[in-house]
Amino acid sequence: MAQTPQAKYRKDYQSPSHTITDLDLTFDLFDNETIVTAVSQVKQLKDSNTLQLDGESLKLVSVTVNGEAWTQYQETEGMLELNNLPQEFELVIVTEIDPEANTALEGLYKSGGAFCTQCEAEGFRRITYYLDRPDVLAKYTTKVIADKAAYPFLLSNGNRVAQGDLEGGRHWVQWQDPHPKPAYLFALVAGDFDVLRDHYVTKSGRNVELEIFVDKGNLDRAPHAMTSLINSMKWDEERFGLEYDLDIYMIVAVDFFNMGAMENKGLNIFNSKFVLANEQTATDTDYLGIEAVIGHEYFHNWTGNRVTCRDWFQLSLKEGLTVFRDQEFSSDLGSRAVNRINNVRIIRGPQFAEDASPMSHPIRPEKVIEMNNFYTLTVYEKGSEVIRMMHTLLGEEGFQKGMKLYFERHDGTAATCEDFVAAMEDASGVDLKQFRLWYSQSGTPTVKVSSEFNADKQTYSLTVEQSTEPTHDQKDKQPLHIPFDVELYAANGDVIELRCNGRAVGNVLDVTEAKQTFVFENVAEQPIPSLLREFSAPVVLEYNYSDEELVFLMVHARNEFARWDAGQMLLAKYIRSNVTRVQSGQDVELPAAVVDAFRGVLLSQDLEPAFIAEMLALPSHNEVSGWYKQVDVDAVANVLKAIKVQLANELIDEFSAIYHSLKQDAYTIEHAAIGQRSLRNTALAYLAHTELGNELAEKQYADANNMTDTIAAMSAANSAQLACREALMASYSEQWKHDGLVMDKWFALQGTNPAENVLQVIKATMEHEAFSLKNPNRTRSLIGSFLNMNPVRFHAKSGEGYKFAGDILRELNSSNPQVASRLIDPLLKFRKYDEERQALIKAELEALKSMDNLAKDLFEKVTKALEA
Repeated sequence: MAQTPQAKYRKDYQSPSHTITDLDLTFDLFDNETIVTAVSQVKQLKDSNTLQLDGESLKLVSVTVNGEAWTQYQETEGMLELNNLPQEFELVIVTEIDPEANTALEGLYKSGGAFCTQCEAEGFRRITYYLDRPDVLAKYTTKVIADKAAYPFLLSNGNRVAQGDLEGGRHWVQWQDPHPKPAYLFALVAGDFDVLRDHYVTKSGRNVELEIFVDKGNLDRAPHAMTSLINSMKWDEERFGLEYDLDIYMIVAVDFFNMGAMENKGLNIFNSKFVLANEQTATDTDYLGIEAVIGHEYFHNWTGNRVTCRDWFQLSLKEGLTVFRDQEFSSDLGSRAVNRINNVRIIRGPQFAEDASPMSHPIRPEKVIEMNNFYTLTVYEKGSEVIRMMHTLLGEEGFQKGMKLYFERHDGTAATCEDFVAAMEDASGVDLKQFRLWYSQSGTPTVKVSSEFNADKQTYSLTVEQSTEPTHDQKDKQPLHIPFDVELYAANGDVIELRCNGRAVGNVLDVTEAKQTFVFENVAEQPIPSLLREFSAPVVLEYNYSDEELVFLMVHARNEFARWDAGQMLLAKYIRSNVTRVQSGQDVELPAAVVDAFRGVLLSQDLEPAFIAEMLALPSHNEVSGWYKQVDVDAVANVLKAIKVQLANELIDEFSAIYHSLKQDAYTIEHAAIGQRSLRNTALAYLAHTELGNELAEKQYADANNMTDTIAAMSAANSAQLACREALMASYSEQWKHDGLVMDKWFALQGTNPAENVLQVIKATMEHEAFSLKNPNRTRSLIGSFLNMNPVRFHAKSGEGYKFAGDILRELNSSNPQVASRLIDPLLKFRKYDEERQALIKAELEALKSMDNLAKDLFEKVTKALEA
C-alpha cells in the first residue's frame, strides 16, 4: 500500500477556518463527462487566508475568485488548497466527473438509466471540491441540465423555482432549499419515472405536495410507501409536535444503492427494497420494513436535518435518536410487544457480537479511519437504546420537554451528543452526569442479580452487580447508570407493590454502583421477580431462575415482553446444557415440562397470534454464539435443530390445528392479518420437520395468493431440506427472473441453503441472469446471507467458505469497498473459533492486508482484527 490510511480522533476536532453561506450549483449531465459548476460565497472565520477543500476522483477544469482566474492553488490527493485569499469572496470551481464509471455509488453515479447521488458521509467531495464536513451549513440553489427525452424529471433539494428548455433537446430545472444544510444532505436525481402523487395538509394548514418516483411499470408497488409517508407526517405532528417545512416532499426509488435510504432534505433517495411492494412481490416483513424506513427518513427532517451533527463522531446524535423515533412509530401503529422483541433480538444478537469484536466502539466513537465503517448497529441500534433509557428515566412528559428545549437551542445548527443530553437534563431536572458514560464507554455490561427473602421481616432484597469486560478499544470500565425495571409477583399471580423506606417506589431502579442492594418491604411471601422488563437497558442479565419460575412468568407476567423473555431464558438454559451434552456425545434432551410450557403458549386464548409466533421462535445461531467465548459452530447448530425437531413432533397436533385454522382467503396488511399469517407460517416452519412437511409446503406454495405465504413455503422447504425444495426454487426463478428485487428473496434462500454443496450452488447462482455483484442488494442477498446466516457451511473445516469470502472481498475492494466492508464482519470475529478455523480465517485476512490497493474501508477492519 502506497500510503497507510491515517486515523482521525474526536478529541482533535477543530472548527472550520472558513464557512460557505450560499452554494449555487449547475450540473450539465452527461454519462461520462458531467460538468459541475459550483459558485460558493465564502467567509473567513479564523486568521487564515488558506482554504483547504475536499475532493476525490475529480478533474479540475477551472478556479475563479471574485471573477478572476485564480492560480494560487495546488491539488494534492484528496484536497485542493487555495492560498492568499481575501476574507470574503465568491469562489467558482468547475469540475468534470464520470458518473458512469462510479461503481462505488458515492457522489453522483448512474443507477440503471438514472443519475442519482449518495453524499453521506463523505460523497459530496466526489462531485466538486468543497468543505465536505457536517458543520458547514449553506443555502443551496441547484440547476440541473440534461436531455429532455431521456431525463424528463430533474430533481434536487428544496422547492422548484424555475425551469425551461434549451437547444439540442435539452432542458433545465432549478431548485432552491431555504434551509441551510451540510453537503451530505445534498441530492440530485435525473431520470424517467412513473410518479405517484398525493398531498398532505399540515396541522397549521399548509399544503405539501407528495411525490414518489419509481421505475417505469412499478407504479402499482408505490401506494404502501405513500400511505406510510402520510402516516409518518401525521404521527410526528401528534407525538412530537413536529411539522414538515417545505412545499414538496419527494421520494425516489433506485436499484443501485449502498444503504437503505437517505434523508436528503426534501428529496429522499431510497433503495427500491424500501419503497416497492404489492402482495404478489412483497412479504409482510417487507411491508413493515417499508413503513419503518419511510418513517425513519421522514423523521430525520428534524432529527438530522434541521439539527445536524457537528462532526461524524456525533453520528448517533441523529441516528440513535431517529431509530428510537421510528421504533416508537412502528410500535404505536402496530404491536408494541412484537416490535420491542424484534428490536431486542438485534441488540442481543449482532450488536452484542459487535461489542465483543475487534470493531467494538462506543455509540460516540473516539477514533475513525473510514467513516462509512461506523454506520453500525452500535451507533444506530445501541444508540437508540441509550435514547430509550433516557426516555425511561425522564418519562414521556420529561422527554418531550427535553426535545422541545433541544430544538429551541439547536434548530439550524450542527450539534453534539452532549448538547442533546444537556437539553434533556436541563428540561427535566434529572441528573444525567453518570449516564453520559453510555456515550463514551464501549462493550456490553453484565448485570448479575441475586435475591434474598426474609420471612420474619417480610423483606425481599435484590443485589445487583454490574461489570463490563475490557474491549479491544478500551481496557478500563466504569459503572454505568442503568435503569433496571423490575416487578414482583405473588404465587397467585398478583403484583406485589414495591415499597422502600416506608414509601411506594416505581418499577425502575437506578443502578449506579458496581454493587447495590435494594430492599423491598411488606413482602409477605417469597416473590417471583420479573427482571429487566422491556429490556430497560442493553445489558446481559444473569439471574438463577428455576424452570418453574420461568414457566410462571411465561403465564403470569403482565408485560408481554417479560413473558417472551422468560420463554427465551427457559430455552437458553436447555440450549446451553444440550451443547455440553452434544460435545460429550450425548443426545439432546428437552424435558416434558418445557415442551408443555410452549404447548400452553400455543393453546392460549389470551395472546395475540403475532406474539405467540415470537414466543415460538428459537434464538438464532448468531445470538447463541454470542454466549460463548469460543463457539462450537456444529454443536450449536445440532442443538438448535434437534430442539426444533422435538418441539415440532411433540406439538404436531397443536401446530397442525393452528396451521389449518388460520388460513386466510383474502390478503390484507392489517396488523391482525399479518399476525395470523406469522403464526400460521411459524407452525409450517415447525411442521416442515415432521412427516407432514413436504406435502404442506408444496401445497402452500401452489395455493399461495401472496408473497408472504410463497416465501414461507420455500423457507420451510429450504431449512428442512424437503424433497420439494428444488421444484419450488425452480418455479419461483422461472416466474420472477426478470425482477431483481423479487429475486433477492430467492438469492437469500440459496445463500442460507444448509446443503453440503451450497458453495457450488452459490457459485452457479452468481451466473443467474438476475444476479450482479455490482448491485449491493443482489450481493447482500446471496453472498451476505451465506456469510452471516449459514454458519455451518460458511465455517466448514475445509476453509472453502473463507476462501470464497476472500475472493469476493478482493473483487469488491476495487469496485465497491463500502459493500465489501459490510460483508467482511463475520471474518473479523475469527478468535471465537477453534485454532484450525482461526488459522484459515487469519490467512484470508493476511492476504487482504497484503494487497497494494486495499481500500481504507477494509484496511481499518482488517488491521483491527489482526492486531486485537
